[in-house]
Amino acid sequence: MGLFLTLQLLRPLGAATAAVVVAPPPPALIVFGDSTADTGNNNFIQTLLRANYTPYGRDFPPGGVATGRFSNGRLAADFVSQALGLPRSVPPYLDPAHSILRLASAVSFASAGSGLDDITAQIFSAVTLTQQIEHFKEYRERLRRAVGGAAAADVVARALYLISAGAGDFLGNYLLFPLRRYRFTLPEYEAHLVGAAEAAVRAVHALGGARRVRLPGLPPLGCLPLRRALNLAAPGDCDRRLNAVARRFNRRLSAMAARLARELPGGAEVVYVDVYRVLAEVIERPWAYGFEDSVRGCCGTGWVETGVLCGLDSALTCQDADKYVFFDAVHLSQKAYKIIADAIVHAAAS
Repeated sequence: MGLFLTLQLLRPLGAATAAVVVAPPPPALIVFGDSTADTGNNNFIQTLLRANYTPYGRDFPPGGVATGRFSNGRLAADFVSQALGLPRSVPPYLDPAHSILRLASAVSFASAGSGLDDITAQIFSAVTLTQQIEHFKEYRERLRRAVGGAAAADVVARALYLISAGAGDFLGNYLLFPLRRYRFTLPEYEAHLVGAAEAAVRAVHALGGARRVRLPGLPPLGCLPLRRALNLAAPGDCDRRLNAVARRFNRRLSAMAARLARELPGGAEVVYVDVYRVLAEVIERPWAYGFEDSVRGCCGTGWVETGVLCGLDSALTCQDADKYVFFDAVHLSQKAYKIIADAIVHAAAS
């Protein structure tokens, strides 16, 4: 069943019947972002941030294959696509094996290591958000040549857009390297990132798209296993300072989304998704969602291993990743991503 339905509002017997028509299901899902949304683009660029090796993808259907997704299986974008009646898995744009017709109903431009700040991607040799939008321009032109101008314009205009990024800007950039700290205070950097997210939405909207946008906020950054391990003040506990940063950023992002929904022409629907609230609840009460461990990751010790460290022969993984909220020390398990996807699908415009 599609996300958007045509509803009938029936008046009492004998009265006129009024029909309210809601937009039909989107014909495509178009994704931008970082490792939370990269379905394999980094496999095709020169970067160390790849997940095309075991144990990543060990539960990816069918049979388990390392696709480049930083999880044991599918990502939130894949589940969103399936819920919309689109492909069960979102193909990466940079994979030459996929024709433009294969990409017409679902495509990810996301790159692990990227962020809202282009400098974040440059640090990790990832595809910047600016370049992802350039790839979208190329995609739009390729689609036009394949299916015609009117059909391509319809896909681009009515697609659902997902922009999933931001965590790496704090964890892999601002808090790790001094470059941005010399220029911005932390609140200034938060505002800078929200401005970058706004600019991205406006840029895609100007290209004929971004009329339906979902902007997931940051998760509880301080509760990632890696950040718990680095919390010297209270080892093993969530880092309250980082969680406060995430909440403050999310408030800014939410306000921006609401303002853009009012300002963009054509009745744009720009919706903030409260990932923080959803994941904080799962972490606090894992048993209520079928998990046994919401503190450590499935890979290795569960505290520090991610990326190549998870791929080492000595980095054992748990037997059942569905029991873990996190698959590695930074990224969620497939089961947890499904919960995030449900929040994205059911997020509604205010």
